[in-house]
Amino acid sequence: MPPPETHAETLTTGPRDTATRNSSVATASRSTGTAGLRSRLQTYADFVRSPEGHAALLGLFGAVLITFGGFGAGSVRKRDPLLEGLHLSWLRFGHGYALSTMVIWVGVLLMITAWVRLGRTTIGLGDRPDAGVTLNELRAIVGIWIFPLLFAVPMFSRDAYSYLAQGALLRDGFDPYQVGPVANPGVLLDNVSPVWTTTTAPYGPVFLLLGRAITAITSDNVIAGTIALRLVMLPGLALMMWAVPYLTKHLGGKPTVALWLAVLNPLVLIHLIGGVHNEMLMVGLMCAGIALVLERHHVAGIVVVAIGVAIKATAGIALPFLVWIWMLHEKERRAAQRAGIDPANVQDSEHDDAARASQDMPHPALMFAKIAGLGLSVFAVVFVAASAIAGVGIGWLTALSGSKKIINWLSLPTIMAHALTWITPFGMDPVLVVTRALCALALVAVLVWTWWRFRYSEREAVLGILIAFVAIVILSPAALPWYYSWPLALAAGFALSTTTLMVLVGVCTWLMLVFQPDGSIGLYNFWHVAAATFAAVVAALSLRKVDPLRLRATPPAESPAPAVRS
Repeated sequence: MPPPETHAETLTTGPRDTATRNSSVATASRSTGTAGLRSRLQTYADFVRSPEGHAALLGLFGAVLITFGGFGAGSVRKRDPLLEGLHLSWLRFGHGYALSTMVIWVGVLLMITAWVRLGRTTIGLGDRPDAGVTLNELRAIVGIWIFPLLFAVPMFSRDAYSYLAQGALLRDGFDPYQVGPVANPGVLLDNVSPVWTTTTAPYGPVFLLLGRAITAITSDNVIAGTIALRLVMLPGLALMMWAVPYLTKHLGGKPTVALWLAVLNPLVLIHLIGGVHNEMLMVGLMCAGIALVLERHHVAGIVVVAIGVAIKATAGIALPFLVWIWMLHEKERRAAQRAGIDPANVQDSEHDDAARASQDMPHPALMFAKIAGLGLSVFAVVFVAASAIAGVGIGWLTALSGSKKIINWLSLPTIMAHALTWITPFGMDPVLVVTRALCALALVAVLVWTWWRFRYSEREAVLGILIAFVAIVILSPAALPWYYSWPLALAAGFALSTTTLMVLVGVCTWLMLVFQPDGSIGLYNFWHVAAATFAAVVAALSLRKVDPLRLRATPPAESPAPAVRS
């Protein structure tokens, strides 16, 4: 009961007093809201004024340059009525094309510079002891950098036009697994790279359904279709921004470093968003599925990975390794039941090998068959449902061989074939058949060995997936720069040394620079490769040193490594 004076005050309070008190509360709420808004604006202003904010704006400026330069020198349409209507067609020819190309490369280099600067701060090697970038800041920078790229022409690849043409095939009643885009003449076909006009679709039914939906909405409007494709890729980017830092919980890395390396990376943003590649969806779904399995949501995780496979088959490499993780969890669950403790607290060494018999799992082969069968059933249900909705079969499996049309120095079979033609009288084509066959056998052996070897823990199983992806990229008949986003997304979750990060920065920078903005290959131009290599070395060294080329008049003062904000 309130004290008498309080009770009396309550009884004598009239309507006017109540209104006054309500007005005071509303005023206080507005003041609190205004103060909160001011605080947030001040935080944003402080970040923009900081070196990290400067790097974020530098990357944004680079993305804007890439977007505008792309209208002249990107993977443009053969005929662009929009540029013609704006009297800007001169950007695609002669001096205009050269100017557009320079603008793109300046933008790419600015984004790489900004990325390396942010990386130096993220891993704790910046100039200021108290510096740091949070996860939310990095996620915001991802959004800032990709916004201009959403409206760019396809960059460094013409695959977007193939995606639209294949979606139009399904829309117009053709089976993309039986015929290529050439069967459906029109504006969309006109922009497909000639090498792919007769090639059937090598993608899963879910991606074909997305292509059909996009072309049903945008018709044959190439600009609207390209933008819609990018919007469809954004859920994959969102999944990566969640899953990649989350994987560090199980793999031992730092969330901020993982997000910076695997998502903010210009190789990922420029190629997967600017270039419009379905790896964005596939990698995002795969990482999210692995994260769910690690969190013991096994069926949900396999469903998500299966959807990733229904985008692009490469994601299926993760599934056999996820069976090991599921078996390890089952062992831990049974041991916990026996001991009456939480499964996370099980430390018995007998549970470190998924394939070894133990007290709690005396017949691991039977358990493997049960779990693998259940996982396969879940996968089959997802895939059959998607195929039935799309009205297609499994012809995409045979279309995977279409990648053999790609010949470049990024794959080991091609390197071996070129080397043999230099020292033998044989021609390229017959030698390439042999080297690809040898590398295919080596790939099968590596995949089987990796799957069996990395079965002793969650971390090992994910490492096995990573190694398997690297083997696929190197030993497959063909490889493209954005393929390296597959293993990169998983590698970022591990605890990586500064030296390893420097190597990865160099490799990503080199891969970003060895293709031309119009999608052509720069690997056969010595000076192009030399310039890309020089830039990659500088980028790698810049992760540790602020001025590796010693271009400053006075060198920056050395500071102890600052703590990274979580």
